[in-house]
Amino acid sequence: MGEELTSGGARRGRPAGSRAAAAGALGVLLAAGGLGLAPAALADGGPGPLAVTLSAPAPAEIGLAGQPVEYADTVTNTGTATTDELALRFTLDGGVGLPPNAASLEYRADDGSWRPVPLEYGHGVFTGTLPGGFTLEPGASRTVRLRIGLPMGTPHNGDSNGGTQALKVHTAVGRSAGGAAAATDDHTIAVDGLSASLSGVSASVTAGGAGVTFEARAANPTASAYTNVSHVLVTGAGAVVETRHSGSGWTRLTPGGEADEPGVSVFTLDGKDASMGAHTTAVTDVRLSFPKSAGGTKATVGDCVLVNAAPGRPLSGTTSCGPQSTITVKAAVTGGGSTSPTAMPTATATATATATTGSGTTTGTTTGTTSGAAPTATPAADTGQLASTGNSGASKLAAGAGVLFLAGAAAVGAAALRRRATR
Repeated sequence: MGEELTSGGARRGRPAGSRAAAAGALGVLLAAGGLGLAPAALADGGPGPLAVTLSAPAPAEIGLAGQPVEYADTVTNTGTATTDELALRFTLDGGVGLPPNAASLEYRADDGSWRPVPLEYGHGVFTGTLPGGFTLEPGASRTVRLRIGLPMGTPHNGDSNGGTQALKVHTAVGRSAGGAAAATDDHTIAVDGLSASLSGVSASVTAGGAGVTFEARAANPTASAYTNVSHVLVTGAGAVVETRHSGSGWTRLTPGGEADEPGVSVFTLDGKDASMGAHTTAVTDVRLSFPKSAGGTKATVGDCVLVNAAPGRPLSGTTSCGPQSTITVKAAVTGGGSTSPTAMPTATATATATATTGSGTTTGTTTGTTSGAAPTATPAADTGQLASTGNSGASKLAAGAGVLFLAGAAAVGAAALRRRATR
């Protein structure tokens, strides 16, 4: 054939003189033995092309910081000979916004347990090979159960930095010894995340009064289940928060906080380390009131959903917060009478959420009833101004906790989480 195999399996031509000498010498030997040999038998040996197909239908969507979603890859031998040992190889590309511990890929072993596919990381790309090779007889197939996810860290140690809108999955099957892939399959998985929002928040409340009631909603629009979820209400110190779930009475909550965020109270609405199923929503009735001493001030209130918050750090982990609301706290009523809460008017302000990833900064703008900044401490006096923010439009709480406040957005997956600015 005029070619020989290199060490890597590639073919290269032999010098013309060598071919002539080799053919001549071989012809003499065969003639001396009285043998005849067809020209095709003079061809080089070595592995031929593999006749296999690959079906690798990755999930359509997964949740950022959620549990992995199952799917299956199938390899079929369409040839007439048993294959050499084969290997499945994977490449997961979510962009440079993903940290090294962001992705997971697991396979189901013969004993029914889930085991990790070892992944190597570089510049937002994860690569790995399914442990153990396999061969296929003619017409046979091999199906491998897999599950893929973006856990964004580990339990109670979630990443506050990074994110992506999509995960590109490239799957290839080829010889375990190496060489070109015999078949490939490519899919793009949409990445979404949990969202938080408040509805029915009044524009004012009377200090020392019964307070105002509204709904806090945590939504999971993704195909991933979630564990270690905390749905929290964030407002100024001194506020009194009560919750009511279906079929129960009002329960007063104990506030928490962050050591470096004085004046901010954090209330866990649905219990720490809660779980959420795929495509589910949890709604909590909230009653918010203030002591008489808070009269004549303004307070901000907002809610967040956090995944894998660290112990004693209620605003850590992979976090998404809804738009905040500003409430005027009126002076306590004296001399009898009562003051009813004022309904929140429809606002025309535009809220901007800014997310920073390793590749730069992107800004998305949505219109909502409130700004996307984090709730801040209640000021000592009514100044008529909202809490000041930095150039990014987010308060110190948003920057310090690594929180992305998406005003009116449906999910954190729409942008990368804000990188920490002060820690």
